[in-house]
Amino acid sequence: MTADAVTPDVDVVVIGSGFGGSVTALRLAEKGYRVLVLEAGQRFEDEDFAQTSWDVRRYLWAPQVGCYGIQRIHRLPDVVVLAGAGVGGGSLNYANTLYVPPRPFFQDEQWSDITDWQAELAPHYDTASAMLGVVTNPCEGVVEQLMRRTADDLGVGGTFRKTPVGVYFGRPGETVDDPYFGGAGPRRTGCTECGNCMVGCRVGAKNTLRKNYLALAENLGVEIRAMRTVTRLGEVPGSSARGADPVYRVLHERTGPVGGRDVEVVTARHVVVAAGAWGTQTLLHAMKEEGELPRLSEYLGHRTRTNSEALLGAMSQRLPKGDVDLTKGVAITSSFHVDDETHVENCRYGKGSNAMGMLATVAVPGGTGRPRWLELARQVGKDPWGFLRFMPMARRWSERMIIGLVMQSRDNSLHVSGRRGLFGRPGLTSRQGHGHPNPTYIPQGHQAMEALARRLGDVTGEYTAAGGSWFEVFDVPMTAHFLGGATIGSSPDRGVVDGYHRVWGHPGISVVAVSSEKTNLGVHPSLTITAQAERAMSLWPNRGEADPRPSQHEPYAVLAPVDPVRPAVPAGFPRRPPVSGPGPVPVSGPVSVGRATLG
Repeated sequence: MTADAVTPDVDVVVIGSGFGGSVTALRLAEKGYRVLVLEAGQRFEDEDFAQTSWDVRRYLWAPQVGCYGIQRIHRLPDVVVLAGAGVGGGSLNYANTLYVPPRPFFQDEQWSDITDWQAELAPHYDTASAMLGVVTNPCEGVVEQLMRRTADDLGVGGTFRKTPVGVYFGRPGETVDDPYFGGAGPRRTGCTECGNCMVGCRVGAKNTLRKNYLALAENLGVEIRAMRTVTRLGEVPGSSARGADPVYRVLHERTGPVGGRDVEVVTARHVVVAAGAWGTQTLLHAMKEEGELPRLSEYLGHRTRTNSEALLGAMSQRLPKGDVDLTKGVAITSSFHVDDETHVENCRYGKGSNAMGMLATVAVPGGTGRPRWLELARQVGKDPWGFLRFMPMARRWSERMIIGLVMQSRDNSLHVSGRRGLFGRPGLTSRQGHGHPNPTYIPQGHQAMEALARRLGDVTGEYTAAGGSWFEVFDVPMTAHFLGGATIGSSPDRGVVDGYHRVWGHPGISVVAVSSEKTNLGVHPSLTITAQAERAMSLWPNRGEADPRPSQHEPYAVLAPVDPVRPAVPAGFPRRPPVSGPGPVPVSGPVSVGRATLG
């Protein structure tokens, strides 16, 4: 069989509809390609999201037991991973927070030998920011003021900032015609600051990928098939005869508790794997093991990152009194740096969304030479009533808790490899990898949460304490930002994909997802994934034109973007609508918080 004998069903199959996949779908459709997107999760309209996190069938992702929500939870020996599911991927349950990472990220020696990444990515960060509607968070309340004062207490007040977020604020609850894309996008509703961004925005204010990239892609004819799990990827046998570019086959089945249902195969000239770090690695490890992609780099699984992360917090024994509302605002509203490597953000869930409180406990110190479960036992033994005051932990947890998300840019990693789970299904396992050991205890984070808890106690007049998770009691950290494993590298010995995101040895396959990140960012990766995808797709040719990218046998070259033949939005768009909100609160002098005053 020759390549000419195979007529592909589509030009490009995109596996996954998160930040990488959605950018890919839109930009390649603009360049005239026939694009099919396969997504394992389901499609949600605004009204389909869970009202609170206790609606587990619509909130949690566990197909084995009939739950098809937006919140995935994966377990590795070294970390618990929180991820997203559904059409729109992680944008459905992420905290809308969109930072440009600090300079060291771009200059890291692990990938800086390819190009000047800061210079190459700069215009694409601008594009990504405009497409995702990034604005400075205008929400200002008790939590933001407490974060500001905590930064002052730690001597780092100059690092405090309001978060850049992808939210349409407008007038709360008011629905208007598309404010971003000149009428090409959907109608939008102004944010009500309910705090439930991470459960799924039922208001329609959150700038999820359904509101921008995917909506525009579907306008151009992109087909998105939800509830389709990809199980195999490889070349059509014989399609690369006589040196022709291969045609790829993608086997996918209906997502559900039992595999092998409603199996279909689709063929394409190009495949873009954008299934997040977990899904991408699971698929690629399995295909390497089974010989479908035999030339995959041995670097697969190396440099898997957790963003050096910890999920901590400050919690109050009872509900704050008066008009002190910890749930009011978008999910993440402010942050500060404890030191050059450690970034702390406040997070929140809305009223009633207390299911995650079942994972919470008091913060337990590490680094003492004793197991942390024993440290917890010692804490409880010294002050059993202090521990019992917070029980049951999930009781109105979101109203008593300021979550502290701690991220570091340190060079630590895991080495992830494939394994077979129940019934032979592919899965992943892990061990410590390159660099520093993956942290199970971040002392700077605990210091920040203890300071925040003291400030919270000043406001509430209640007993307060720093909080952590039960996983950390057993030295297993949690992360919402699982990165890497199929990283960019200047050769197959240094990475899985080249500088244009093409898989080494299989250049018809690209990886455009968080799995291509080489280093810890120390901030949320979503904007960076989007910018990298924008850059990668900008270098593709229009359908039928010559590819300007050098072959994998040629040196890397800095290229000019290729203009698309059919732009999705009118010239001059997207535009970011103005944001109105309260002005900044001074950091010196007394600061009013509800009925209390700090300072």
